[in-house]
Amino acid sequence: MLKPFLCFSLSLAFCSSSFANVDSVKSKLAQQYPNVKIENLQATEMQGLYSGTLDSQVVYVNEDVQHLFIGSMIRLKDQKNLTKDLALKNNQKVDFKKLPLNDAIKTVRGNGKRQLAIFSDPNCPYCKSLEANLAKLNDVTIYTFIYPIKTQSVQPSKQVWCSNNKAYAWQNLIQKNIQPTAAATCTNPIERNLKLGQQLGIQGTPAIIFSNGHTVMGAYPAEEIENIWQKFGL
Repeated sequence: MLKPFLCFSLSLAFCSSSFANVDSVKSKLAQQYPNVKIENLQATEMQGLYSGTLDSQVVYVNEDVQHLFIGSMIRLKDQKNLTKDLALKNNQKVDFKKLPLNDAIKTVRGNGKRQLAIFSDPNCPYCKSLEANLAKLNDVTIYTFIYPIKTQSVQPSKQVWCSNNKAYAWQNLIQKNIQPTAAATCTNPIERNLKLGQQLGIQGTPAIIFSNGHTVMGAYPAEEIENIWQKFGL
């Protein structure tokens, strides 16, 4: 069963008497809603509807820019999720080779040939879900940047890093809610991680960065991560 679009109105009326083009839609947005910064604006397969990105999320706007839609556009004839394709196409890129991997907890499974960098807050429920999904992956090296955007997460994050076995302490905290016992007195990268995340535009958790720089947000299922690896030949 297809989920309906979540729609919210930027005005009270929805009316359209002529077909617009991308330039005119951009112009109307700039004039009427200068604070709504929609990037990558382009026409969709649906007449009168345009796609773009707003705060790293795929959104849709009608040609008179009176309504904004958030949700998945499904092409019925083949059940293809066009929104997912747009998200992959418009996704921001991160230079994976420039990530300070020494500031992350390293976990290797199998031959470790595939790489992921994860930004995770120990008190984020979606991060807990993602951690369970990551456990299903094989032949992967996971670099977990502890990213405590919640105030209450800062202290346990530092304690995890100061533990004798960082990976074990992290798994206990994120999966079992077992608080670390180490003192948070060692030199740690938590503040650097927070600055790094801000520089990369990571405003929430969890964030997943693939080795080609492709970045996605959310608790992606293991099969979706596998699909992305396959799509990009990683």
